[in-house]
Amino acid sequence: MPTRRRALLVILLLALLGLASLAIALAAGSLPVSAADIGRALFGDTAGDTEGVAAEVVRSLRLPRALAAFACGALLALAGALMQVLLRNPLADPYVLGISGGASVGALGAMLLGLPALLVHGGAFGGALAATLLVFGLARGEGSWTQTRLLLTGVIVAAGCGAAVALILSIAPENKLRGMLFWLMGDLSHAATPAPALLMLALGLLAALPFSRDLNLLARGDITARALGVPVARLRGGVYVLAALATAVAVTTTGAVGFVGLVVPHLVRLAIGNDQRVLLPAAALAGGILLTLADTLARTIVAPQQLPVGVLTALIGVPVFLYLLTRSPRGGAS
Repeated sequence: MPTRRRALLVILLLALLGLASLAIALAAGSLPVSAADIGRALFGDTAGDTEGVAAEVVRSLRLPRALAAFACGALLALAGALMQVLLRNPLADPYVLGISGGASVGALGAMLLGLPALLVHGGAFGGALAATLLVFGLARGEGSWTQTRLLLTGVIVAAGCGAAVALILSIAPENKLRGMLFWLMGDLSHAATPAPALLMLALGLLAALPFSRDLNLLARGDITARALGVPVARLRGGVYVLAALATAVAVTTTGAVGFVGLVVPHLVRLAIGNDQRVLLPAAALAGGILLTLADTLARTIVAPQQLPVGVLTALIGVPVFLYLLTRSPRGGAS
């Protein structure tokens, strides 16, 4: 079918662009690295590299950071696509339910106490999970939750987390404020271990793709989905947990990076439609490409100084999303 062929071509193109974005991330920087040196660094032959400097830069610095950026961008885009199906709201994104706010409170609290980087990551992950459990528990109450109740609960919890973040920043000593602000705006300079994000990405796709048909039906409404045999309550719970975990791992690794989970699913949906069987992997690839290229710009555009990657994703995301809004039919549903 032409539609299926087009979707496969889009995914293939995105996969190639993903490899290209990783290659650019490995080559660009204060020390330019040629394609030949990248090949020698990745495949273990450093005979042509003077003192192995380029190989060390690629292996120890750029490769882990590029993989972490790609995996976290993919996780945020995947979580955004799932949240938009779950809430049936085109404005939903991974941070709408207070997950990022909880991670921020946990991470900044650990920084305020002067804890090592490992415990800062642990605090971020613990805070994200705590916010997830709080939102889900409060939204559920004594009965089943609805999209509106879940969304409103998430907004309130996010507001509370924002107040806690402001309190921490107001009492933090000046020598810690810069690191805190960089974390809040997204910072991949300390992302030396991409393995958790890569593992979560693989598990997330493996968990979501088998239920993509049910997600297509859920996007049409609860009544239609139930009539066609979809276990709506269990599917909702699973989607929420999966999106929350994906966001928690991404935020723990990169800090609070916005707009990836909001804009990327929209762009992919315009290109290939709303079939979740194709949309989910395509959105993950596109999100990985966006964050990898944004991080490469963040560390090279004013080198040797580095910019917070979240600033660049916002500068890209805001005009793109405004453009998408102007393309949307007035009064139409997305």
